[in-house]
Amino acid sequence: MNNTPVVVKQSAPPFLIRVLYFIFIGWWLTGLWINVAWVLNATIIGLPLGLLMINRVPQVLTLKPMKQAVTAHVDKNGHLVNIRTTGLPQHHWLLRLIYFLIVGWWVSFLWANVAWILCITIIGLPFGIMMFNMLPAVTTLMRT
Repeated sequence: MNNTPVVVKQSAPPFLIRVLYFIFIGWWLTGLWINVAWVLNATIIGLPLGLLMINRVPQVLTLKPMKQAVTAHVDKNGHLVNIRTTGLPQHHWLLRLIYFLIVGWWVSFLWANVAWILCITIIGLPFGIMMFNMLPAVTTLMRT
């Protein structure tokens, strides 16, 4: 078997739908979402859900699809054997844990709220969206 790269087109809602979603739902829901996620991150029991919520902030804000890596295994005759969908390779879990405990949990709270404030202004909107796209990396060094 050999690994063959496969191009997968991710479908996102049309641009107009994403803009309307942001105007009517995304901006206020994201403010609520990030603060609930941060409260969950402050508890041990809620931490997994809080981190999952932080990783989904770009989707909540603008319906942006998540990136995925796809690996296809093909046999010698060219027949497809299986397809595996994974996320991007991440830093070692211990490094990510230490970073989160020392820096990520409090910096992500400040980062997310500054990004949200920027998103409610027309001039700051591009910077706020860029900051939200970087939020998983700021929180846990997650590669997106």
